[in-house]
Amino acid sequence: MTTANPPRQQPPLCPPKRLLLGPGPSEVDPEVLRSLILPPLGHLDPALLVIMEQLEEMLRGAFQTRNRLTLALSGTGTAGMEAALANTIEPGDSVLVGVIGYFGDRLCQIAARLGGEVERVEAEWGKALDTNLMADAIGRTQPRIVCAVHAETSTGVCQEIAPIARAAHEVDALMVVDAVTSLGGQPVCVDEWGIDVCYSG
Repeated sequence: MTTANPPRQQPPLCPPKRLLLGPGPSEVDPEVLRSLILPPLGHLDPALLVIMEQLEEMLRGAFQTRNRLTLALSGTGTAGMEAALANTIEPGDSVLVGVIGYFGDRLCQIAARLGGEVERVEAEWGKALDTNLMADAIGRTQPRIVCAVHAETSTGVCQEIAPIARAAHEVDALMVVDAVTSLGGQPVCVDEWGIDVCYSG
């Protein structure tokens, strides 16, 4: 005599409802969720090009920039970091990074992997960089690229960017800013502050 195996418990069709208040994953608006069930558009569909243009215009508003080279990438904040650095750093370039936490350190690591000659200016965790010390380091090292994190996820510290960008431009360096934690939560003024490359997530 055989006995039938008991029926397997099926997982629920919908995950439990959670209120997510961390840096990610994020709550998704119901309108976005409804859009996700629609048939996908091909990457050459004229309608997709219109959607991309609308998205780019909204991103320019969020970043407070008139720069036409504003685009969305499918990826994480670290993917944005890597894209920003890979498109600005050539092997042997001098890169000065202001480090106020974990993601400043990640900027250093990626810049070094791309062949950049990295120099760090560090602040104690939980404190912002002294912009005068950063400006002095820029004047002394004459880097090609200067990087800073606007709001450091690991510590919650917000860094003043405009004085650092001014010092970078005085030596003809590019200013790269990580706005992964700050964009949408506080002003990120790309044009006003003199940011050359800025990414978020």
